[in-house]
Amino acid sequence: MASQQAATETLAPLSKYSKRVILKTVLEGGTGLVGQTIVIGGWVKSSNEVRKEPLPPPAVAVAGDAPVAAKDVTCVEILQTRIPFFRSIMKVLGGNQNPSRGKLESIVQQLPPPPSVAVLQVSDGSCVPSLQVLVDSSIAPPIQVMATGTCILVEGILQQPTVQGKHAIELKVEKIMHVGTVVQDKYPLSKKRLPLDMLRDFPHFRPRTTTVASITRIRHSLTQATHTFFLNNGFLYVDMPIITTTDGEGFSDKFQVTTLLGKDIKKEAIAMDDTGGVTLETIKASINEKSKQVEGLKRTESNREALVAALQDLRKTNELAAQLEAREKSKSGTSVKSQKVKVEFSEDFFSRRTFLTSSGRLHLESYACALGNVYSFGPRFRAQKLESKKQVAEMWMIELEIAFSQLEVQLHKLSAFITVLFCTSYRPNYVSSASICICIIFVFQDAMNCADDFLKFVSKWVLENCSEDLKFLSKRVDPTIVDRLQLLTSSSFQRISYAEAVEVLKQVKDKKFEAKLELGMPLTEEHESYLVDEIYQKPVIIHNYPKELQPFYVRLNDDGKTVAAFDVVLPKAGKLIRASQNEERFNVLTTRIKELDLPKEQYEWYLDLRRHGTVMHSGFSLSFDLLVVYATGLIDVREVIPFPRSHGKATN
Repeated sequence: MASQQAATETLAPLSKYSKRVILKTVLEGGTGLVGQTIVIGGWVKSSNEVRKEPLPPPAVAVAGDAPVAAKDVTCVEILQTRIPFFRSIMKVLGGNQNPSRGKLESIVQQLPPPPSVAVLQVSDGSCVPSLQVLVDSSIAPPIQVMATGTCILVEGILQQPTVQGKHAIELKVEKIMHVGTVVQDKYPLSKKRLPLDMLRDFPHFRPRTTTVASITRIRHSLTQATHTFFLNNGFLYVDMPIITTTDGEGFSDKFQVTTLLGKDIKKEAIAMDDTGGVTLETIKASINEKSKQVEGLKRTESNREALVAALQDLRKTNELAAQLEAREKSKSGTSVKSQKVKVEFSEDFFSRRTFLTSSGRLHLESYACALGNVYSFGPRFRAQKLESKKQVAEMWMIELEIAFSQLEVQLHKLSAFITVLFCTSYRPNYVSSASICICIIFVFQDAMNCADDFLKFVSKWVLENCSEDLKFLSKRVDPTIVDRLQLLTSSSFQRISYAEAVEVLKQVKDKKFEAKLELGMPLTEEHESYLVDEIYQKPVIIHNYPKELQPFYVRLNDDGKTVAAFDVVLPKAGKLIRASQNEERFNVLTTRIKELDLPKEQYEWYLDLRRHGTVMHSGFSLSFDLLVVYATGLIDVREVIPFPRSHGKATN
């Protein structure tokens, strides 16, 4: 009685708003649930039809024996057992002109199909395995429910499998409550095992595949783990705006938000600068060269100051080209001033230029300065055309700020022996020739410890709550998934400075990198991957970057050349976390804004936080989508985003 009551509780409906029971509950209950009547719903993954055994012929008495009672059968049942015989006769008769054949064929066609059972493998997305569902032809024609992708809602009784195999329990349908049919020749999942890259063209259907369903459940679990971690550690959740007037990094390719498209745009006549006799063709050729230079700087993630300067130069050249084009279009012999289009943003929806946000950390600072430890979780946007497996136009980010937090910096004189050990603990063949050097050693507190603890927590959470999905993806995608997650939960992170990372990579002899590496140049994905996959074979924290490689708001170190920032790089996923202590000194921050020629009016509200009650604080941005990539073993971030948006691709 107690076991029956427990089973009844286990098979409670999905919620008080639905009568159906999720299949995960049924499949986990196994044979202990036999005999229960339940409602389930899902989609047909695969199917086959099993014909019922033909009825035996009536018994005939044999001489010397007592007559055997024959079972009552209908004429239709007898005719159904004779269909093969009738078809043989039609073949013998042959020819379409034979009237006897035509009458016989008409009789056969009018007969109902022989009784059968549709054996369906049904999934509702709650778990990896499917439930075997039996639908008798007397309840629904097999052709109606067997097509891949068909949605069914049925009521039936759980029973032991009629045929022993991989299924521990099956459902015999007694009542069909809904059937959602499919157009089989147009349904994209009709074919078996479509590659993931082909599924991107049908993002509205791909969660019905087992692989994408597992990815989605792991993503959901990571989301739960994220909120649980911050709740347990005293962080307050704050929503950040998606539309902003501020460039969150001081420099980024932004999506502009406007309602002015399609409306008449006002034009304002302006005086044209002297072009010095330069032709339009020359200007256009210069634009092409400058555009190539800008694209090259973007691809290599070169220093931000060089990229800003190149973009300003390109913008001025484009303005000059527009002026020359306007002059050439003016009437011959008429001296007029050229015109350029000037958008009157005062007439726009927000009365000023606005963009989709690329980072929420600046806005999050305002709440950290009032509430202490805060975090946000939402989409961020970058209008980059660069094709990358690690970056798309819309990505979800976890961002946090910790008030009264800093990355303390201390200077220590260390002997060459200790320096060599520190720089070469994992690659003893790399040796430094310096006898005495001064190293900047970070006391890894606050944001660094938070990043370390967070990654360990979510990895352990997924291992404990998604074992079935991890097992499936280990077979289908990457057999090392579980080992990497376990390593992340138990290992310490390798911590090196940017200068040390460059030195280690320059000592590599058996690998030729595509991008040349020198001090002051950014580390590419290839460099970072080699550090974590080949040299240290574990997560790496790289800190103490040159100021040119970091956003304007990162706190400047006392040397005036480096900043208090660090990145966390994981095997396979790449750079997962970008972190920093932010500049709280008003004069230093305004100087950095001026150095990078940023529009100061955009950041007046941000500077107010330094004018009134400033506080030292640090935080980081974590790419949630890349965290899912790491947990699932995939290599392309587009496979783990429900509806990926990348350059030239926005399917629905």
